[in-house]
Amino acid sequence: MKVLVFGLNGQVAIELKRQPNVVVESLGRDVADLTKPEECVDHIARTDADVVINAAAYTAVDAAESDVPTATMVNATSPGAMARACAARDLPFIHISTDYVFDGAGEGPFHVDHTPDPLGVYGQTKLDGEEAVRQAGGTFAIFRTSWVVSAHGNNFVKTMLRLGAERDELNVVDDQIGGPTPAAHIAATCVAAAEQLLTAPSKTGTYHLSGGPDVSWAEFARAIFEMADINCTVKGIPSSQYPTPAPRPKNSRLDNSQTEQVFGLKRYDWKSGLSDILKELEELSA
Repeated sequence: MKVLVFGLNGQVAIELKRQPNVVVESLGRDVADLTKPEECVDHIARTDADVVINAAAYTAVDAAESDVPTATMVNATSPGAMARACAARDLPFIHISTDYVFDGAGEGPFHVDHTPDPLGVYGQTKLDGEEAVRQAGGTFAIFRTSWVVSAHGNNFVKTMLRLGAERDELNVVDDQIGGPTPAAHIAATCVAAAEQLLTAPSKTGTYHLSGGPDVSWAEFARAIFEMADINCTVKGIPSSQYPTPAPRPKNSRLDNSQTEQVFGLKRYDWKSGLSDILKELEELSA
């Protein structure tokens, strides 16, 4: 299977290039700028790939609050254009979305059918992108994910490792709960789903994809330090003590049951993924 991937240096895009038995053509912003939808459409019109995966997004949650036009173009307008171009060629389209489409209320996991209610611009633009993909009328799978981590780019694991090595104690938010999700698992799931969509387009739909078990950011930090053998104490604090321009959902729990039922893909244990990430980072620093 050949896959055309929008995204080159992002966490998921990097992991997609590592997937076995798949030929991946990755497009960076130098050749496929998501602020220019026509560039994305042109690549899809000319590709000989079997499947298209959009692993690119405007993910600067706080910056999006003051840069609505760019966030909208990258997260909503271009994905919609991609989906329509894929539908025109009968190519399955995989699109990665986010838990930020929900308001974070309650304590139970959000089912795929729960009514979205974003708290900020980032979540709203991602939701608009979802709707544009659905309206395109083609074969697709939208995967909402959360708390993406890997050995690449900027993410919570790398930040904690850096700060933990510098300090004896850290304050980390403990009233936001979610599922850390290794980018490697997202990539593997996208490829597995794409293979199934090629022969079973009826599996088209919106799905959830997050690592388990659900934890707070503080609990996740403690697990990172324990596994990395870093002596740093984590003090849990409420979100109110760590204000940000864009509000964060306190409940990012996602119900992954549809993903397992339809694609046969079980929820991934993030502790195993974290172990792999730490090993890779150790190898990279050697």
